[in-house]
Amino acid sequence: MPSKTLFFSALSTVLFGCASVEATNTQTASASPVKVYNETLNPRQKEYPNHLGFNDLHIQAIRHLRPDTHDIHDPKLQTVVHHHCKAYDDQTFVCLMFHSGMKDQDKPIGFEYIITTEQFNQLPEEEKKYWHYHRVEVPRAHATFPDLTPEETAKILPAVNETYGKVVYFQQPDDKMPIGEPYIMIVQDMPEQE
Repeated sequence: MPSKTLFFSALSTVLFGCASVEATNTQTASASPVKVYNETLNPRQKEYPNHLGFNDLHIQAIRHLRPDTHDIHDPKLQTVVHHHCKAYDDQTFVCLMFHSGMKDQDKPIGFEYIITTEQFNQLPEEEKKYWHYHRVEVPRAHATFPDLTPEETAKILPAVNETYGKVVYFQQPDDKMPIGEPYIMIVQDMPEQE
Protein backbone atom coordinates (compact mmCIF):
# COMPACT_ATOMS: atom_id res chain seq x y z
CA MET A 1 0.00 0.00 0.00
CA PRO A 2 2.80 2.52 -0.72
CA SER A 3 0.47 4.64 -2.86
CA LYS A 4 -1.96 5.02 0.06
CA THR A 5 0.88 6.11 2.35
CA LEU A 6 2.10 8.51 -0.31
CA PHE A 7 -1.41 9.96 -0.70
CA PHE A 8 -1.83 10.61 3.03
CA SER A 9 1.65 12.08 3.20
CA ALA A 10 0.71 14.49 0.40
CA LEU A 11 -2.61 15.24 2.09
CA SER A 12 -0.80 16.09 5.32
CA THR A 13 1.64 18.31 3.47
CA VAL A 14 -1.12 20.20 1.65
CA LEU A 15 -3.33 20.55 4.70
CA PHE A 16 -0.80 20.95 7.46
CA GLY A 17 2.48 21.90 5.86
CA CYS A 18 2.39 25.41 7.30
CA ALA A 19 -0.21 24.81 9.98
CA SER A 20 1.91 25.04 13.06
CA VAL A 21 3.30 28.36 14.12
CA GLU A 22 5.28 28.21 17.32
CA ALA A 23 5.25 31.17 19.64
CA THR A 24 8.26 31.55 21.88
CA ASN A 25 8.55 32.99 25.35
CA THR A 26 11.28 35.27 24.07
CA GLN A 27 9.02 37.24 21.74
CA THR A 28 9.66 40.93 22.28
CA ALA A 29 7.07 43.68 22.41
CA SER A 30 8.41 45.11 19.16
CA ALA A 31 8.07 41.81 17.25
CA SER A 32 5.18 41.43 14.86
CA PRO A 33 2.23 39.37 16.18
CA VAL A 34 2.28 35.64 15.50
CA LYS A 35 -0.35 34.52 12.98
CA VAL A 36 -2.37 31.60 14.29
CA TYR A 37 -4.28 30.74 11.11
CA ASN A 38 -3.16 28.20 8.56
CA GLU A 39 -1.37 30.08 5.79
CA THR A 40 -1.52 27.07 3.46
CA LEU A 41 -5.31 26.86 3.53
CA ASN A 42 -6.01 30.57 3.87
CA PRO A 43 -2.94 32.41 2.53
CA ARG A 44 -4.65 35.77 2.22
CA GLN A 45 -6.53 35.84 5.53
CA LYS A 46 -7.29 39.46 6.22
CA GLU A 47 -11.02 40.12 6.13
CA TYR A 48 -11.83 38.45 9.45
CA PRO A 49 -10.02 38.72 12.77
CA ASN A 50 -8.39 35.62 14.18
CA HIS A 51 -10.73 33.65 16.43
CA LEU A 52 -8.35 31.14 18.01
CA GLY A 53 -7.40 29.93 14.56
CA PHE A 54 -10.97 29.36 13.34
CA ASN A 55 -10.05 30.96 10.07
CA ASP A 56 -7.69 28.37 8.65
CA LEU A 57 -10.28 27.66 5.99
CA HIS A 58 -13.58 29.40 5.18
CA ILE A 59 -16.14 27.28 3.34
CA GLN A 60 -19.62 28.34 2.24
CA ALA A 61 -22.16 25.60 1.52
CA ILE A 62 -25.89 25.10 1.03
CA ARG A 63 -27.82 21.93 2.01
CA HIS A 64 -26.55 22.27 5.59
CA LEU A 65 -29.72 23.41 7.39
CA ARG A 66 -32.58 21.10 8.26
CA PRO A 67 -35.43 21.97 5.89
CA ASP A 68 -38.98 22.48 7.10
CA THR A 69 -40.23 20.20 4.30
CA HIS A 70 -38.70 17.49 2.13
CA ASP A 71 -39.29 19.73 -0.92
CA ILE A 72 -36.19 20.57 -2.97
CA HIS A 73 -37.39 24.19 -3.06
CA ASP A 74 -37.41 24.60 0.73
CA PRO A 75 -35.58 27.92 1.40
CA LYS A 76 -33.43 26.41 4.15
CA LEU A 77 -31.83 24.11 1.59
CA GLN A 78 -30.61 27.23 -0.25
CA THR A 79 -29.34 29.06 2.85
CA VAL A 80 -25.58 29.47 2.81
CA VAL A 81 -23.90 28.19 5.95
CA HIS A 82 -20.46 29.62 6.64
CA HIS A 83 -17.90 27.16 7.98
CA HIS A 84 -14.92 28.75 9.71
CA CYS A 85 -12.47 25.93 10.25
CA LYS A 86 -9.42 25.27 12.36
CA ALA A 87 -6.87 22.62 11.32
CA TYR A 88 -5.34 20.45 14.03
CA ASP A 89 -2.07 18.56 14.09
CA ASP A 90 -3.92 15.20 14.16
CA GLN A 91 -5.22 15.93 10.62
CA THR A 92 -8.73 16.81 11.79
CA PHE A 93 -10.66 20.04 11.35
CA VAL A 94 -13.38 21.60 13.43
CA CYS A 95 -15.55 24.13 11.63
CA LEU A 96 -17.76 26.54 13.55
CA MET A 97 -20.93 27.00 11.51
CA PHE A 98 -22.72 30.32 11.12
CA HIS A 99 -25.80 31.05 9.04
CA SER A 100 -24.91 34.75 8.82
CA GLY A 101 -21.14 34.98 8.59
CA MET A 102 -18.52 35.53 11.27
CA LYS A 103 -18.78 39.16 12.22
CA ASP A 104 -18.16 40.32 15.77
CA GLN A 105 -21.64 39.53 17.16
CA ASP A 106 -22.46 36.44 15.08
CA LYS A 107 -22.82 33.27 17.12
CA PRO A 108 -22.19 29.76 15.82
CA ILE A 109 -25.22 27.47 15.55
CA GLY A 110 -23.26 24.25 15.28
CA PHE A 111 -20.04 22.69 14.13
CA GLU A 112 -18.73 20.25 11.57
CA TYR A 113 -16.04 17.83 12.63
CA ILE A 114 -13.90 16.75 9.66
CA ILE A 115 -11.62 13.71 9.50
CA THR A 116 -9.50 11.99 6.86
CA THR A 117 -10.67 8.93 4.95
CA GLU A 118 -8.20 6.83 6.93
CA GLN A 119 -9.68 8.06 10.22
CA PHE A 120 -13.22 7.43 8.90
CA ASN A 121 -12.29 3.84 8.02
CA GLN A 122 -11.30 3.27 11.66
CA LEU A 123 -14.74 4.29 13.00
CA PRO A 124 -17.21 1.66 14.23
CA GLU A 125 -19.69 0.71 11.49
CA GLU A 126 -22.65 2.05 13.49
CA GLU A 127 -20.98 5.48 13.70
CA LYS A 128 -20.26 5.82 9.97
CA LYS A 129 -23.89 6.65 9.08
CA TYR A 130 -23.48 10.08 10.71
CA TRP A 131 -20.61 11.10 8.44
CA HIS A 132 -20.73 12.34 4.83
CA TYR A 133 -18.04 11.93 2.19
CA HIS A 134 -16.90 15.29 0.86
CA ARG A 135 -16.09 14.03 -2.63
CA VAL A 136 -19.87 13.54 -2.99
CA GLU A 137 -21.15 16.34 -0.79
CA VAL A 138 -18.89 19.25 -1.81
CA PRO A 139 -20.51 19.46 -5.28
CA ARG A 140 -24.01 18.73 -3.93
CA ALA A 141 -23.64 21.54 -1.39
CA HIS A 142 -22.23 23.93 -4.01
CA ALA A 143 -19.34 24.49 -1.61
CA THR A 144 -17.08 27.44 -2.29
CA PHE A 145 -13.90 28.76 -0.70
CA PRO A 146 -14.48 32.53 -0.82
CA ASP A 147 -11.08 33.55 0.56
CA LEU A 148 -9.12 31.54 -2.02
CA THR A 149 -8.34 32.17 -5.67
CA PRO A 150 -9.46 29.52 -8.19
CA GLU A 151 -5.84 28.31 -8.36
CA GLU A 152 -5.61 27.97 -4.57
CA THR A 153 -8.96 26.17 -4.48
CA ALA A 154 -7.85 23.73 -7.18
CA LYS A 155 -4.76 22.94 -5.13
CA ILE A 156 -6.57 22.06 -1.89
CA LEU A 157 -9.80 20.57 -3.29
CA PRO A 158 -8.36 17.06 -3.88
CA ALA A 159 -7.36 16.92 -0.20
CA VAL A 160 -10.70 18.28 1.01
CA ASN A 161 -12.52 15.72 -1.16
CA GLU A 162 -10.80 12.89 0.72
CA THR A 163 -12.35 13.86 4.06
CA TYR A 164 -15.57 13.05 5.90
CA GLY A 165 -17.70 15.44 7.94
CA LYS A 166 -20.15 15.09 10.83
CA VAL A 167 -22.49 18.06 11.35
CA VAL A 168 -23.84 18.75 14.84
CA TYR A 169 -26.27 21.59 15.58
CA PHE A 170 -26.97 22.97 19.01
CA GLN A 171 -29.20 25.84 17.89
CA GLN A 172 -31.82 26.63 15.25
CA PRO A 173 -30.77 29.59 13.05
CA ASP A 174 -33.61 31.88 14.16
CA ASP A 175 -33.41 31.14 17.89
CA LYS A 176 -31.68 33.71 20.09
CA MET A 177 -30.12 30.96 22.22
CA PRO A 178 -29.86 27.17 22.12
CA ILE A 179 -33.32 25.71 22.78
CA GLY A 180 -34.05 21.99 22.85
CA GLU A 181 -31.74 19.11 22.13
CA PRO A 182 -28.67 19.25 19.88
CA TYR A 183 -28.95 17.05 16.81
CA ILE A 184 -26.79 15.48 14.13
CA MET A 185 -27.59 16.56 10.58
CA ILE A 186 -27.33 13.64 8.18
CA VAL A 187 -26.26 15.73 5.19
CA GLN A 188 -26.41 12.86 2.69
CA ASP A 189 -30.13 12.37 3.50
CA MET A 190 -31.03 15.93 2.52
CA PRO A 191 -33.28 16.39 -0.54
CA GLU A 192 -31.37 16.59 -3.83
CA GLN A 193 -31.03 19.96 -5.52
CA GLU A 194 -31.64 20.59 -9.20
